[in-house]
Amino acid sequence: MPKGESMKSIQLQKYKPYPAVGLSDRVWPTKTIEKAPAWCSVDLRDGNQALIQPMNLEQKVRMFKLLVDIGFKEIEVGFPSASEVEYQFCRKLIDDNLIPEDVTIQVLTQAREHLIVKTFEALRGAKKAIIHLYNSTSTLQRKVVFAKSRGEIVDLAIEGARLVQAEALKYPATEFRYEYSPESFTGTELDYALEICEAVLAVWQPTSGNKVIINLPATVEMSTPNVYADQIEWFCRNVSCRDAVLISLHAHNDRGCAVAATELGLMAGGDRVEGTLFGNGERTGNVDLVTLGLNLFTQGVDPKIDFSDINGLIEVYQEVTNLEVHPRHPYAGELVYTAFSGSHQDAINKGINMYREAGADLWQVPYLPIDPTDVGRSYESIIRINSQSGKGGVAYIMDQEYGYKLPKAMRPEFGNVVQAVTEKEGRELRYPEIFSAFEEEYLSRQAAYRLKDFQVVKRHVDEDAEKSSAEVVATLLVNGEEQMIWANGNGPVDAFCAAVNKLLPEEFHLHSYHEHALKGGSSAQAAAYVEIEMNSSNTRRWGVGVDTDIIIASIKAVLSCLNRL
Repeated sequence: MPKGESMKSIQLQKYKPYPAVGLSDRVWPTKTIEKAPAWCSVDLRDGNQALIQPMNLEQKVRMFKLLVDIGFKEIEVGFPSASEVEYQFCRKLIDDNLIPEDVTIQVLTQAREHLIVKTFEALRGAKKAIIHLYNSTSTLQRKVVFAKSRGEIVDLAIEGARLVQAEALKYPATEFRYEYSPESFTGTELDYALEICEAVLAVWQPTSGNKVIINLPATVEMSTPNVYADQIEWFCRNVSCRDAVLISLHAHNDRGCAVAATELGLMAGGDRVEGTLFGNGERTGNVDLVTLGLNLFTQGVDPKIDFSDINGLIEVYQEVTNLEVHPRHPYAGELVYTAFSGSHQDAINKGINMYREAGADLWQVPYLPIDPTDVGRSYESIIRINSQSGKGGVAYIMDQEYGYKLPKAMRPEFGNVVQAVTEKEGRELRYPEIFSAFEEEYLSRQAAYRLKDFQVVKRHVDEDAEKSSAEVVATLLVNGEEQMIWANGNGPVDAFCAAVNKLLPEEFHLHSYHEHALKGGSSAQAAAYVEIEMNSSNTRRWGVGVDTDIIIASIKAVLSCLNRL
């Protein structure tokens, strides 16, 4: 047996299929989702704790206001007993009256007395709140982390429920609702998950008029979505006081199926969904509420969340999380409503024209499951640029009209260049004016450094690309005077940079590099984009070079940077 096959066989022995529920009479496959669930955003807790750099107080407030503005009525604002920032954020929301009358904040706590006490202290003065109690119940966690029996874990949950109930009595001015999560529900035996939830419900005594939330999290997604749906349907059938319980779904995305699992879970009886914008969360993330909500929208179901300004949503999200929305992200990605295939472009344009001409009520356009204008986007080929225009529109024009695919990191810089021109002119810019600004700023600026001659004297390529080297000689016009430079490097561009650094009082290094062909044919030109950073001042600038030789284009781009500095 080949070595690779043998290794695969050994590796596969570490895994086994996730067990089926055995629900032979399941009914969820016959259901459809006809209304939006109750939504709870956990961006400020589950999402925040997964960030490389957690949000500061100001960013948390900004995210909270965004969630309120787009329609969330339940928002988990944090784990106030976990850190001072979490505690202070909760206090700020209450003390500054930032919580609207129709919005309920939710806070998370473990089933431990001192944590529960501090959690309630953080909520002092709130008009209403959800106390979210949890403890881990999975077979693996009981064995590996806690070394406790099933009975001991049940006792822990019961004691936590009693402490929550007792502590709530100390704050009669606040209307409290309770939520319990058997954490790692999908790794817990179903009968045991039911047992521990029933024990908590027996303490809290919910009624149809005062329901308790039972949250059934796929803390780690371990199975196909249909199995999660079977688990939800089984639980809904077997819980003793179904009319007094809201079944909440909280899916993670370890298998990439969180949206599908949640949709099937709703069909199986789920009433409520916890998740995050764009799926931010630990490991592969939580269920994405943007995708989930707009999936409902495309089926004619009102999601009860306003996604009509998807660009504004993305802007705030990216600024407070320091995360990027993937360009192919459903509904929200930068390239979602753009087709590069000629046949796709033709079909979309014909479909949109037919839709408009017919004045149709039903959206039916090839390749577009949603009308981009419903989320504040456009498929128009014409983008008009004025002082209020964004960097994305300028980049689109440079690409579509002139073939320059500006690197994403360069777009803000050139956007500022264009904005300065529009503010000076006080009017909308025509496309040639935008290109002229690009040309003057990057391509034709005559300053201290100009290339007169460039040669690769020697080049050595090793089997290991990291050991390749080059020696170059170049003649520059430095403030009008010829100067010959030479140096070695791991490639022609690196060698040229080393040579130029000998002339400068402050050395620089390449920070970013991109290239692409501008047009086809034997005389095809290449565009190179280079960002350099000065070693001492950390100042960065982009430069652009164009030539039939990609190496020369790159050298010109380096000089473009230096001239702009």
